[in-house]
Amino acid sequence: MNELIDIGLNLMHTSFNKNREEILEESAKVGVTKFIITGTNVKSSEEAKDYAKQDKFNNILFSTSGVHPHDAKTCDENTLDELEKIAKEECVVAIGECGLDYNRNYSEPETQREWFENQIKLAKKLDMPLFLHERDAHEDMVKILEKYPEMSKKSCIHCFTGTKEEAEKYLELGCYIGVTGWVCDERRGQSLQEAVKIIPPERMMIETDAPFLIPRNLPKKPKSNKNKPEYLPHILKTIAEYKNMNPEELGKAVTQTTKEFFNIK
Repeated sequence: MNELIDIGLNLMHTSFNKNREEILEESAKVGVTKFIITGTNVKSSEEAKDYAKQDKFNNILFSTSGVHPHDAKTCDENTLDELEKIAKEECVVAIGECGLDYNRNYSEPETQREWFENQIKLAKKLDMPLFLHERDAHEDMVKILEKYPEMSKKSCIHCFTGTKEEAEKYLELGCYIGVTGWVCDERRGQSLQEAVKIIPPERMMIETDAPFLIPRNLPKKPKSNKNKPEYLPHILKTIAEYKNMNPEELGKAVTQTTKEFFNIK
């Protein structure tokens, strides 16, 4: 059984309050042994870092430090200093989740763009990779990344749900692409099912984005609609089917890609 890494787990989400350790233990039984906890604003980045840096989770839990585009409107003159301070902890492996989301525009697009660029500059200063969010904002995301070619090569487009053409453009820029259980959705996941065929394993990573996006094609429907990292092997298997690859081989390759990208020993 391959060792798998879930690069996008919202472990500090309130729905996991009662059973965080149990969630990790159950996942380890199916080979998911390392996890990156997503930070989406200063407060959640701080919480993720504090949880991940406990001795008992050494080399098991990692985290990110960043502000999601939904929260860009909350940023102020202290935000970058606070994110930098969090990012200097050893367990923190990326700046993010940051980027652009024009689907809901909880923050004004102009504010989103400003704080996205600020976080790219922070990642550059700290020589850290970027964990990116993009929804309905592909063109602007590309325009901004084109201004920072050395950072686009250190970027992971997390929870990619776009088209094959959009994936091609991100790959051309040097980006890596994170694939979730969206690929398991027969209704909404068709574009992604085509896109994964052209994403090479050396540029692909896998994630659950739990507790969100439970795979729709699980053989046994769980009682709860809550996604868990233990479903990552199922997501891998689904991707492997579309790529016409052996799941073991693909798992080994994406784990290697992930370790190199996030500098996980």
